[in-house]
Amino acid sequence: MAEKNALSGGGFLGYHIDEFHRTCGHGTPLTRNLEVFLHNVAKRTTIIMAFLGVTMAAGLLVGRGLVPKVMAVADMEGYETLKVFTEVLSLVQKNYVEDVKTKEIVYGAIRGMLNTLDPHSAFMKPEQYKEMQVETKGEFGGIGIQIGIKDAMLTVIAPLEGTPADKSGIRAGDKIVKVDGKSTKDMTLTEAVEKMRGPKGTQVTLTILRDEFAAPKDFTITRDIIKIQSVRHKDLGDGVGYIRITQFQERTSEDLAKAIDKMKEAKVTALVLDLRNNPGGLLNQAVEAADFFLPPKKLVVYIKGRRGDKDEFFTREEETFQGIPIVVLVNEGSASASEIVAGALQDWGRAVVMGTQTFGKGSVQTVLPLSDGSGIRLTTAKYYTPKGRSIQNTGIAPDILVDAEGREPEIAAAVDRPREKDLERHLPNDQAPDKEPAIKDLKKDQPAKKTEPRRPGDSPRDDPQLKRAVDLLKSWRVFRNLPPTSQATPPAAAP
Repeated sequence: MAEKNALSGGGFLGYHIDEFHRTCGHGTPLTRNLEVFLHNVAKRTTIIMAFLGVTMAAGLLVGRGLVPKVMAVADMEGYETLKVFTEVLSLVQKNYVEDVKTKEIVYGAIRGMLNTLDPHSAFMKPEQYKEMQVETKGEFGGIGIQIGIKDAMLTVIAPLEGTPADKSGIRAGDKIVKVDGKSTKDMTLTEAVEKMRGPKGTQVTLTILRDEFAAPKDFTITRDIIKIQSVRHKDLGDGVGYIRITQFQERTSEDLAKAIDKMKEAKVTALVLDLRNNPGGLLNQAVEAADFFLPPKKLVVYIKGRRGDKDEFFTREEETFQGIPIVVLVNEGSASASEIVAGALQDWGRAVVMGTQTFGKGSVQTVLPLSDGSGIRLTTAKYYTPKGRSIQNTGIAPDILVDAEGREPEIAAAVDRPREKDLERHLPNDQAPDKEPAIKDLKKDQPAKKTEPRRPGDSPRDDPQLKRAVDLLKSWRVFRNLPPTSQATPPAAAP
């Protein structure tokens, strides 16, 4: 039985490819088959869409309350438009200067069609689709970076910590101008990922443009098996525990339960939940993570598709950390499912969110398999926090703004970092139109410090955001233990 998953965003809709084969038959030219099929569609006016495959997302829905929806498509206008496609396909097959593979032409057409949508919708060849399925299990061959398109350039959103890219010094905001000497101009995200993935021990060279570089610089990185450790934890001492979730994968809730058991053994009385540089993952795992920090039957997130139908996701288990203060650390690399968790804890007043504005990916992607083993990743819904906030393009605003370099809050807010709103063709936020921060020009006078990449959570001593979180938790403990003024004992009089 196919497992139902969804990426921060999800829902099931797909096209039943077998309908094409039954209508057209086999053995006649492809263009003729398509014309017959479209003619039949036009006569019937609608065709039922089948719901197939695995959904995945930055907040992937894994079968929690997700009910397939039946949709009607293909009106006369669509038929006329597709007729033009068949004409072009026929002309290319007959007149192009060299022989062409029909499959590659069709794949290119599908890729181009999805590239006119938002930056998270994409086509995957069979090998790419298989790789994507492997990735959600937390192990794949590659270098370990999250990428996007900003200002028409391939841009690093965040390196995954501990991966070859991270160890090689790749940073968030780096522009990738070449991959193995090939220009990334007009290269799709899927194509870029395919070129960077590969067997362990092989190398890939990224040509990086960075503000502090006088000219693009080559980084030769040796690929490895990327085993993303979903959850890390440590006892910071003095009753403060630390849990870091790097990505929401199939086993995240299990790993989180083990980490929480360790925190209980350490008898922690305050907790730092670190979601910095967490790009998201499976939605059901984000909801199950929230189970540990919220009471049961609390709304974690709801999603709405184009037709306005709503799917809600609630906590089910008893809260683990009742009465324990929590600080959630976020930054510009916190996206999708990690924003869901941070937003839910913030809306319910369960935690103080600290750090910098998050990435702002508030959309849900559904991964749909096609008949030949390929697949598409399609944005099918937007998600909202318990209070009904859409974070698309805006992100989660921290309760306390703390920059990774320890700069003043005004300067920290002005530093330019790649976010969802910077990606080409990003979806709008109907609650908050795109706008630039009024203080953005401050970054000209306050360039980012040139520091070596640091692994978040290594030590409060060299991690300003973590240090502030620990200080806040300790301060809360002090204030909580202060007696009311009416009950306080006045100091003894001086002799």
